[in-house]
Order: sequence, then C-alpha cells, then structure tokens
Amino acid sequence: MKVAILTDSNSGITQDEANKLGVFVLPMPFTIDGQEYKEDINLSQEEFYDKLMNNAEVFTSQPAVGEVTQLFDNILKDYDQIVHIPMSSGLSGSCQTALMLAEEDEYKGKVYVVDSQRISVTQKYDVLDALELSKQGKNAKEIHDILMENKLNATIYITVNTLEYLKKGGRITAAAAALGGLLKIKPILTIQGEKLDSYQKTRTMAKANKIMIDATMKDIKERIDPNTENMDNARIMVAYTYDRDQALELKKQVEEAFPNHEVICDPLSLSVACHIGPHSLAVAACKKII
Repeated sequence: MKVAILTDSNSGITQDEANKLGVFVLPMPFTIDGQEYKEDINLSQEEFYDKLMNNAEVFTSQPAVGEVTQLFDNILKDYDQIVHIPMSSGLSGSCQTALMLAEEDEYKGKVYVVDSQRISVTQKYDVLDALELSKQGKNAKEIHDILMENKLNATIYITVNTLEYLKKGGRITAAAAALGGLLKIKPILTIQGEKLDSYQKTRTMAKANKIMIDATMKDIKERIDPNTENMDNARIMVAYTYDRDQALELKKQVEEAFPNHEVICDPLSLSVACHIGPHSLAVAACKKII
C-alpha cells in the first residue's frame, strides 16, 4: 500500500518543507480586515505579524469542505491511502470535519484521521513519526492506531507576553487584561490533551521560562517517560511567536536542563499566534515511538 501523510499548517510544516519531506500540508485560512488568506500560500509569518501588530482584525476559520475533499481526491490519484493529522479537535472544528468526511463511502478505508489532540511542534512530530512508519511498510490503519495510542504522551507550556490578544479573543475580560497589564502578569498556559488552559502566573519571562522547563521535566518523568533514568524516550521542543532570538535564548536554557537531548526550535502556528500574540514562548515534549 502506498500511504500519503497529510497534515495542516498548524503543524508548523511549511509548504517548502512538506515538499522536501514528501508530505502534504493543508493551509489554514484566515480573514484579516475582511480579506481571505491562506497560511504559507499568500500569507507569510512576517506579513501575518505585521498585520497583527498593527491592530488588524484577524479571525481564524477551518478549510472549506470542498477544499479538503479536493485535496483528498488529488492525493488518492497517486496513493492508496491517506493518514491525515489535523490540529487538535479541542482547538478547531477542522478535525471533526475531516473525521466526518473519512466516513463517506469514497474515503472509508482510504482516509484515516488521527485526532492526536496536538498542535504545533508536537503535531509536527506526529507527522514525522507517521512518515517514518509509512517508510517501514505500515499501512494507514496501523499508522493511525500507533499514533492514537501515543497521543496523550505530549505536553506544551506557553508563556504569553501580553494579555491583549487573549482579551481580543474573548478568553479573558477587558478588566482582567487591564489589571494584568498593570501588574505585569505573564500567564503560563498549557495544552494537555485538548484545550488551551491556564497553568500558572508570574511577572517576568525569566521566571516563566524556569516554570515551563520544570513543568515539562515533571511531565516527562511522571507521565511521558517514567521508565528511563535520562528521559531517553522524550523529545524536547521550543516554540515561539515572532521573536526567534528570544526563543534561541530559551533553547539554550532548555538544552542545559536536558543535556542529552536535541532540542528543536520552531515558530508556533499562526492559528495559535493570533490568540496569544507576539513574543510568546513555549516549551514542549512528546514521547518517541520510533
């Protein structure tokens, strides 16, 4: 069986990177000041942040059903099966739409949708693992089942630099945002399985970085990889919005905390960025399955 690996741009995989890897990426749509855009098609990271930081009205949405089925059809011209790895069903309806489409007669047994409840760097590792499993000769159902079994073995902590974008998205009230701004509060958010939730608060990014690193290490030792002394079965990641230099500083700290690990550093997806704003930082981990 010839198996294609499909994801969406929330994985952080660009169209160029997808071509090099041999996977497919469904671009996520945005409406900015009333105009439609698609991530990495006619909207780059630089253009997005320029608009966001100049007070543009930014809304996220999910791809149209027709665009998804057209992509399925095009891929199935050259492949027997598809493993589709969209962003978490807890963060977008696009996963539920894909699951529904996969049950239709023309796709049943051909398209397998993985609701791994992940996004960004942890979602990206699902894609890379799926690609490797396909190279090993696994069929789409086998890949789907392996990823689903491992789906909760992941963690993300995100520190938000400003409360302004959480206020815009309706996640906190204007009064809470104003008070938090006065107190210089840096909220630390977490994704554990599904939705973005509050984890802790601090007043400096330096303290926030330490909290994220400590929380990630605790999750690895207690849940993701409790059976190895050096956390050998864990992958460690740093992610960020807008400011790569700031992220590289955090990466150094993470490498010191996890000296035996390669630490990747990738931008957070734009769907997350529009809700948390620029200058946000994240530390993440997931379990190796290969």
